[in-house]
Amino acid sequence: MAVMRVARPTPRGGARLCECSVEMEVPFHDVDAMRLVWHGHYYKYLEHARTALFRSCSLDVSDLVSMKVALVVIDSGCRYIAPLRYADRIRVSAWFRDVTHRLYVGYEILNLSSGLRAARAHTALATTTFEGKVRYRTPEAILERVNSRRQSSSAREA
Repeated sequence: MAVMRVARPTPRGGARLCECSVEMEVPFHDVDAMRLVWHGHYYKYLEHARTALFRSCSLDVSDLVSMKVALVVIDSGCRYIAPLRYADRIRVSAWFRDVTHRLYVGYEILNLSSGLRAARAHTALATTTFEGKVRYRTPEAILERVNSRRQSSSAREA
């Protein structure tokens, strides 16, 4: 289930542009021998939220293909704060931090079962042509969709 929110300040001062959240339950197959979620699975949860974020801006794979644009992850990081366990209910939020030259996406994983933040993360995606040529600015078609989503979210809140 995806939940959309309007921009709000982040703890470090930036805005959360086009925030979107997904909720899920930690499956048994993501837990290791220590009964904790293996750290690599957090990126899978982030991907669910990023997909919801991009879809909310009409930037799903088919949309990008029609624009002749590909996205590649060029940077990522995750700060693990509190462990996740089997059957924990989690909310993963994703938002654009910046979209001018790269698509910078911020994330937060909240453990709804304990009320604790489990992780904060980021990814940076570069736009390329299908031939792999890197674009140094985000294509106007993408910016228009993000800005359109921002404006419609702001209008709904007003």
